[in-house]
Amino acid sequence: MSDSVKKPSALNCRRFLVYIAASADAAGGGIYVCHFNAESGELTAPKLAIEAVKIHFIALHPNGRFLYAVSGCDSSKSEKSGCVCAFSIETGTGHLTFLNRVSSGGDVPCHITIDQNGRCVFVANYGTGTVSAFPIQADGHIANAAVIIQHTGSSVDTARQNRPHPHSITLDADNRFALVADLGLDQLLIYRVNPSSGTLTPNCPPCVSLRPGSGPRHIAFHPDGRYVYAINELANTVTAFDYDSAGAVLCEIQTITTIPKDYKGETYTSEIEVHPSGKYLYGSNRGHNSIAVFEIDKNKGTLTMVDIQPCGGKWPRHFGIDPTGKWMLIGNEQSDLLSLFGIDSKSGKLTQTGISISVPSPVCIRFMPICGMGI
Repeated sequence: MSDSVKKPSALNCRRFLVYIAASADAAGGGIYVCHFNAESGELTAPKLAIEAVKIHFIALHPNGRFLYAVSGCDSSKSEKSGCVCAFSIETGTGHLTFLNRVSSGGDVPCHITIDQNGRCVFVANYGTGTVSAFPIQADGHIANAAVIIQHTGSSVDTARQNRPHPHSITLDADNRFALVADLGLDQLLIYRVNPSSGTLTPNCPPCVSLRPGSGPRHIAFHPDGRYVYAINELANTVTAFDYDSAGAVLCEIQTITTIPKDYKGETYTSEIEVHPSGKYLYGSNRGHNSIAVFEIDKNKGTLTMVDIQPCGGKWPRHFGIDPTGKWMLIGNEQSDLLSLFGIDSKSGKLTQTGISISVPSPVCIRFMPICGMGI
């Protein structure tokens, strides 16, 4: 399931706000907002919705009234210096108003997600190897962590895997289980979710292991809930799993590369997303500066590469597919560019539109439907 907001009106909506996290430490850092028309492909110039530094990732509340972000906390010099920030969304402009912030329960928080009922926020802290859960109050404020879980262990890459590094936390469609991609452990850890209390408890089985040195980063569920895909930062691969939703049991069915076999340069995968139709999967390659396009076998869940498309910039850290499935917006972090591509519904391939807009260090992109919201 995509992290973009999906409300009932979103099924036929063609107008969206797009929020972009800009991780710049100095001038220009913060969260930007622009308007997007999915009928025409028109993208307005982004405006700064709120100024902030070291924003790493953002998530939108299902009701469309609040936005949450993880960031560094400049005022803290302790080891556990990450923050979770809450903002309200202004009707009419999409601008943000700061509500509150709390400790993320670790250092270098790199990923945030919200359960489907909008009751809890879940965070992965890359630096200290912890995952945390936070209740959301009725007015949108975020409460202190209800649980902080410390990962332990290591894997084979002594430079990148000498300790745990949870890189993302993703909930399944039933809102019952959370999967954590831990780059440092070469594991997907599985937790049972209790949204009413804001807690996580280890599942049985508690994890599934990937090939040593894979470095799993992000996870995407297939829309039908039968398959899970993990993109592996260190190995530049995607691993496909059968998923038994009754007990959150994962069984590997395939691992496939995201780059040409003869490519020898430095490159690391980053974002992964399944097309809303369930027919295609996309993964970004930082260094090779491309988007890998795969067709999904609807009966087996396996992947076949159909294209590798240049991303229109440098270091495609994140991208978002609009809810209509017609467009992809790519955040090229090192070239400070958003690049818009069309998506061919028959092949899944990407086509350059020629539209690129400047945003400093874009690291996360979220679409929010605005039909009937007065914006």
